[in-house]
Amino acid sequence: MIKQKLLELFQSKGREVYLEITANKGFSNRIKSKIPESRQIIFSFLRNVRPDITGYIEKDTLADFVIIEIKKEQLRLEHIYQARKYADLFEAKFAFLVSTKEIPVEIKRLAKVTHSLLYAPTIYKNYAFVHFNDETESFEDWYPENPFEKEHYWR
Repeated sequence: MIKQKLLELFQSKGREVYLEITANKGFSNRIKSKIPESRQIIFSFLRNVRPDITGYIEKDTLADFVIIEIKKEQLRLEHIYQARKYADLFEAKFAFLVSTKEIPVEIKRLAKVTHSLLYAPTIYKNYAFVHFNDETESFEDWYPENPFEKEHYWR
């Protein structure tokens, strides 16, 4: 359901999007083909651990990576660093750490004082935590912001 809801959000912004579950089966040739040859080495670091969902959005002929890590528990610091690792390796434009539990206040406070947790090298990249409510099948409580509501990500 999370994958489908994110597909819908990207499509609502007029983007071609491709997402695949990569947690257990690895990366398809479709994903691998979007990695520049100069960065193929990242796959040697992702043999045994991978993002839960990996994909890309396209505009014209450019592809930007999307990384989604899903936790069915309350977010912890190690989850943040895990998602961050994947985002950095892929140079992802969007990285989402999704939890089916509410985002703890302590995590939000830590992210406010430890800016590197959510630091993006440019305002056009987004790293976000978000609570996915299984009952309503919707995203709630984006932190620090919902990128689908900010136009500068879609230029």
